[in-house]
Amino acid sequence: MKISAIVIARNEEARIEKCLSSLAWADEVIVVDSGSTDTTRELANKKGSIVVSAGDIRDFAGLRNIGKEKAHGEWLLYIDADEIISEELRKEIQDHITRSSSLINGYEVRRKNYYLGAQWPNDEYLLRFMRKDALVEWYGTLHETARVNGAVGRLNGAVVHDTHRTLEEMVAKTNEWSRIEAQLRLDAGHPPVVWWRFLRVMLTGFLDSFIKKGGWHAGVVGLIESIYQAFSIFITFAKLWELQSKHR
Repeated sequence: MKISAIVIARNEEARIEKCLSSLAWADEVIVVDSGSTDTTRELANKKGSIVVSAGDIRDFAGLRNIGKEKAHGEWLLYIDADEIISEELRKEIQDHITRSSSLINGYEVRRKNYYLGAQWPNDEYLLRFMRKDALVEWYGTLHETARVNGAVGRLNGAVVHDTHRTLEEMVAKTNEWSRIEAQLRLDAGHPPVVWWRFLRVMLTGFLDSFIKKGGWHAGVVGLIESIYQAFSIFITFAKLWELQSKHR
């Protein structure tokens, strides 16, 4: 059975080639480009990918759904431009589609995260590999989720995620995406932001990263990343407060 790999990308010229090289074994690779102004599209074309222009869309679920519409494979593998598929995961995927039960329509894959060049202590599992005919839709503008009919299994091979490479990049992304997230919260009718809510969300963000997700095991990087998570949620709620003030 054929596999279509779907990559969403925007201004990823520094990483897109490495990502696509890790997908060279797939039957087709589709890059859904959301308004790149660098050489991302040209590099993807050079690697033999099918490049789909999605305009200036910032809806991650919408971008993944566009990829589904363009894909011809029976199985879909979703990956971001700052990720690569390990050789272990490639073998596991190819093995599973040849002997997979018809009852298993999707698989969670293990994602190994790197922050500021250091591996994060705990991995996470994300639903990224599924039968096309079982995928109902992706939903969620920023924190997108796949809705799949049928049973879901789990693979142990890793997707390697090289994120938060520099502090400058981290702050730039927070400034961009916090505006969108603040607007989503406003549209959903979020209660008015008062002073104590800032303290609560910042403390929750820090403790979730440093304690629950094991950041304390990562030393200085873990502390920086956890403080950054508190900062990031603060910016989102500060922008939400700003929007609410304008609508009063």
